[in-house]
Amino acid sequence: MEILVIEDNESVCSMLEMFFMKEGYKGEFVHNGLQGYDRFRAKDWDLLIIDWMLPGMDGVSLCKKIRETSSVPIILLTAKDSESDQVLGLEMGADDYVTKPFSPLTLLARIKAVSRRFQQDVKKHENVFFETEFFKISKETREVFLQGTKISNLTPKEFDLLYFLLQNERQVFSREQLLDKVWGYQFYGDERTVDVHVKRLRKKIGSSNQPFIHTVWGIGYKFDESVAEDEI
Repeated sequence: MEILVIEDNESVCSMLEMFFMKEGYKGEFVHNGLQGYDRFRAKDWDLLIIDWMLPGMDGVSLCKKIRETSSVPIILLTAKDSESDQVLGLEMGADDYVTKPFSPLTLLARIKAVSRRFQQDVKKHENVFFETEFFKISKETREVFLQGTKISNLTPKEFDLLYFLLQNERQVFSREQLLDKVWGYQFYGDERTVDVHVKRLRKKIGSSNQPFIHTVWGIGYKFDESVAEDEI
């Protein structure tokens, strides 16, 4: 297990370094919040241990920033023992917290517990992707990959439209049917809404010779990976 520790107290770092060596963990230590964020981005870590009070960027802000891009397990070290402070740390993205002063055995128990929960969550989300020749998409995590490259700029409704069409490849749908299936029968809008979303989605996932979402003149649209637009 490779653990990044972002902690400005050198005595705490020295204690953890000896403890990690004994337990067979690989620890790296950074003493500044901003530098810690840069180090976090530099590689994949199994777990982060972050102190609440840090120079450069405090630990809670750091947790929040990390959670924008990563689900890596985070344990927050804090001298703040009020319930409101602990809740704040968890709301900002920490998976658990350990109050100072702490024993290495207490921290070890938290490391094992957090890592176990994380692995269970990973297993829970294994094989949830629906895959086609070009696409890999998950309704649970709302992730989309096109030939291995993640597409992260889809709006919620663009995702819903793409997911529905992928699930029904080569089936032709009218604009009215798409409004009903994707937007829902209670949606109060006109059929141009579908055209706008299809246009935007094509720009984000397709190319001029392979738009994936094809216009079926006089009817509506269909999703088909096997043909180019000019073959229809």
